[in-house]
Amino acid sequence: MQYYPSGNQYEIVYEKQRAVIVSVGGGVRRYDVADRPVLDPYDRSALCDGAHGTALIPWPNRLEDGQYSFNGTSYQVPITEVDKNNAIHGFLRWQSFDLKDQSAHAVTVGTVLYPFPGYPFILEVKIAYSLSERGLEVATTATNHSEASCPYATGHHPYLSPGADTLVDEATLTLPAATRILTDERQLPIGNESVQGTEYDFQIGKKIGPLAIDYGFSNLKRDGDGRAWARLDGTDGKSAEIWVDAHYSVLEIYTGDTLAPDRRRRGLGVEPMTCPPNGLHSGEGVIVIEPHQSVTTTWGARLQ
Repeated sequence: MQYYPSGNQYEIVYEKQRAVIVSVGGGVRRYDVADRPVLDPYDRSALCDGAHGTALIPWPNRLEDGQYSFNGTSYQVPITEVDKNNAIHGFLRWQSFDLKDQSAHAVTVGTVLYPFPGYPFILEVKIAYSLSERGLEVATTATNHSEASCPYATGHHPYLSPGADTLVDEATLTLPAATRILTDERQLPIGNESVQGTEYDFQIGKKIGPLAIDYGFSNLKRDGDGRAWARLDGTDGKSAEIWVDAHYSVLEIYTGDTLAPDRRRRGLGVEPMTCPPNGLHSGEGVIVIEPHQSVTTTWGARLQ
């Protein structure tokens, strides 16, 4: 048996589309159409960097001092972003997911987050990936098996690809979001700003250039199905797109400037989040799952 840093590799295909889902973190390692990357990949022999494709549960982004309160009780979770004294991206990035179901076009992986002092709840998570003529669709279902309600938020960390061997600098981003979430030196939110007239205004699409971005964007414009879209146009004439359902109120945009030198700005993080940064701490956007109830959130990607 061959072992890889990202665990078991589950490949699904549909016509010219191919995606590889991994057991470590339950993430998507790559998604291509006719060998053109839609999501920026990482090699199967490499450790997942920058949370590429990973599920962010039970909160995305940062948690101030690793602390939150819920139903009158305060909790402390381990600090995982030591330099900023934050906890980041939940508990499942390095947890192994089991294979639940697989066909030629679809795969479902799942895991159970058992209680511990900082999160005394039983949370079952299943992530279903499928390919069709509509592209890649990702449905995350969380079920609370506790006898008490639990706080929950979710996110995912895909990186849209500008094309092979291309930097995001040369790509054009269209992001119909009216508001940028301002952050401090710890990347914790301190307010909101209209993007109108600023360098972060991508509502009608513009070239990214050398601009470094690592911010959440909200007030997303949605289509008739309640979906919000982001698009990255590459110089090859292809466009990589992400859509999110109504549960996802924030898209975090990240140009990858803090990755290893050979990985920087190779893909654009477009991270669906059901709450803003520090949401579990502030309570903003937190989903309360009642005992033995479930919530499902969906997003997807495609090449145009």
